[in-house]
Amino acid sequence: MKKIAVISIAIFIALLTVLFIPKAHAEEVIDNATESKLIEIKENAQQSLEDYKVKYGSDAYGLTAYVLNLVRIYSIPFCFLGIAVSGIYQYIIGIRKLDVQEKGLVLMVSFITLLVVCQVLPLVFALVVKGRG
Repeated sequence: MKKIAVISIAIFIALLTVLFIPKAHAEEVIDNATESKLIEIKENAQQSLEDYKVKYGSDAYGLTAYVLNLVRIYSIPFCFLGIAVSGIYQYIIGIRKLDVQEKGLVLMVSFITLLVVCQVLPLVFALVVKGRG
């Protein structure tokens, strides 16, 4: 009976060693890689912001141009997702329910308008600021 208990404890310790020690090391490696990636992203964003400030000649204009560029980039997937959902409301669910079909149409027009505004606004800002000074 003592042999079985000793063997069971030995197997249990071996399993714990195999399962948890490499995992802890792997998590440490992943944490270091993630941290270095985040630092790289932060440095790229700061460099891009500084480029905008130099390009527009002012901190306020540079920050505004940087934010408008981010809005321009991130509005594309958001608006396409909204257009897809509104298409589902209008053409799939709206076949049976006319109020839902109208809601889908209103949503689609809204998302298309938002997409156009978000894409044109940085251009308009650049033309106004550069034309002014």
